[in-house]
Amino acid sequence: MLDVRRLRLLRELSHRGTIAAVAEALMFTPSAVSQQLAALEREAGVALLERTGRRVVLTPAGIALVGHAEAVLERLEQAASELAAARTGLAGTIRIGAFPTATRTILPAALAALGREHPALEPMVDEIDPAEVAPRLRTGDLDVALVHEYDFVPTEPDLALDSLPLLEEPMYLATPANPATTSTASTASTASAASAAAHGTLPACRDEPWIVSAPGTLCHAMTVRACQAAGFAPRVRHHIDDFGAVLAMVAIGQGVALVPELGAADPPGGVDLTPLPMRRRTRIAFRRGAGAHPAIAALTAALRAGVGPSANAPGPAVPAPRV
Repeated sequence: MLDVRRLRLLRELSHRGTIAAVAEALMFTPSAVSQQLAALEREAGVALLERTGRRVVLTPAGIALVGHAEAVLERLEQAASELAAARTGLAGTIRIGAFPTATRTILPAALAALGREHPALEPMVDEIDPAEVAPRLRTGDLDVALVHEYDFVPTEPDLALDSLPLLEEPMYLATPANPATTSTASTASTASAASAAAHGTLPACRDEPWIVSAPGTLCHAMTVRACQAAGFAPRVRHHIDDFGAVLAMVAIGQGVALVPELGAADPPGGVDLTPLPMRRRTRIAFRRGAGAHPAIAALTAALRAGVGPSANAPGPAVPAPRV
């Protein structure tokens, strides 16, 4: 009989590529992970791994077994969901991952409603960039997460996860509106940026300094790729993750930026916001098979009620992006 815990290790190895990365993610020692995978190979009776330097590559048998592991783990999530539904009332913790804009604008109303409906359910929120969500959902560190994807940032499905649509919002080009508020040294740049806002196009901002999120985040990749699609590479001056701070910097002439609608809900004076033909889509992600869990279903309902008619219509769960 194949051990489910060892199948989880093999699944994580297929994503992470090294024994050390799996050990770090699951808080094991590398030797313990190696021993468990060796035991799984003995159980399977065939070689599952091939070592190439520091990395470990799955054999065809190993790849096939990961596919079966995904199906087994999905059924276990479904079983846990059905057992939870059989209990009376919702209680315990639900671990939620959310990106900063969602933490500020979407979650408060949803958590307030959840608390009124299910006072014994304790939500625990961890602010996290969507790029880090998938591994933390797979390992059970999170139960559910809000993730987003942008135009120009293609994502590939993660077979361990499902997701449901929540919200779609436009993107805006943020440029300084009042050159007089800036220093003499930046006046020419700011005037050009204000002119760019009038044109409402990314190419008009090709010579401006840009304010972007930290490298490695989806927001950073979105800005860089959107500019590349417009025919130029952005000249990055600042790396700032908080959209409120980004707009404050735009207002004083420190650069231009791309911001989503939720991030631009309360812009400071001195900022022009020009809508662009780009979108950001927010989804509710969870482990495959866990969507019917009462706690996740209750949070999903509260989130959708909170965003109102701007939410997408309910639909079937689809494989979540590898975010």
